[in-house]
Amino acid sequence: MKILFMIRDPFVDAYPKLIEDAKALADEVKVLYTDNGISIESLIKEVKDVDIIVVAIVKIDREVIDAASKLKYIIKFGAGYDNIDVEYAYEKGIPVTNAPGYNAEAVADHAFGLMLSAARDIPRKNKEMKSNHWELSVGHEIYKKRLGIVGFGSIGKAIAKRAAGFNMKTIAFGNYKDYEAAKKWNVTFVSKEELFQASDYIIISTSLTDQNRQMVNKELLNRMKPTAFIINISRGALINEEDLIDALKQHKIKGAALDVFETEPPNNELAILPNVVATSHIGGSTYESIQRIGNLTIQNISRLLENEPLEFVVTPALIK
Repeated sequence: MKILFMIRDPFVDAYPKLIEDAKALADEVKVLYTDNGISIESLIKEVKDVDIIVVAIVKIDREVIDAASKLKYIIKFGAGYDNIDVEYAYEKGIPVTNAPGYNAEAVADHAFGLMLSAARDIPRKNKEMKSNHWELSVGHEIYKKRLGIVGFGSIGKAIAKRAAGFNMKTIAFGNYKDYEAAKKWNVTFVSKEELFQASDYIIISTSLTDQNRQMVNKELLNRMKPTAFIINISRGALINEEDLIDALKQHKIKGAALDVFETEPPNNELAILPNVVATSHIGGSTYESIQRIGNLTIQNISRLLENEPLEFVVTPALIK
């Protein structure tokens, strides 16, 4: 049994026991650090004789799956599985699992960090102070402001819970509606159009699908208040980046705070605009969340070896 880990370097630093535990279960374990990507040629070469792939952000498409002739199982080291061709894996009888909710608290924390950073212009003020430049500035509050959450799954609900502590007036939009959680955290479900028009802060926390790709476009951005901020901690492709760049340059909205981009690292000017706070897709990366996901990964590998049911199997029906 050979296991191939394709993960980001800090993951192992955060949880070195992950690889040790995997080695106790497999004949061979290989780790590829993919922070800077990997070519399709190298990827195909690496997967040829592996039984299990554990992957963070590398794209596992039809070509890769076909090249992995011994492949028995794909584990997504995280929640979002848009980088994996789940439907084709399902056709080939290869199960795919993810870790839904296991990094929700980490991502929700980061969403609030981004929101506060943008509202008070914290990154720029920090940079000025380190350059011995002292200048006062005026920012915006989030207390009692209206927060719009796009996507009310585990991350969206964790954000709503935090918003309640700031007495924010929270509204939400999404296909999944947890009315019990909405009542608990005083959340009102509204239409997408109403959310963009009414919110002072908008946080994108929905999963990426073919149906909602680039859902945040010029039309929705034009509905936003000129004083509003948009925060994306989900997937970059949910936003039409050229439309967002235009809205920011024309000051149609106040600012954006982004942890994700359609291409990573980004290949346009979005991240360097003065009214953008940007981080490098680190929302789910905390010591605690990596340990939780790592434990689940080892447990599911053990289940596969013992012919026991896997936890959190992703099927085409779930994607729909």
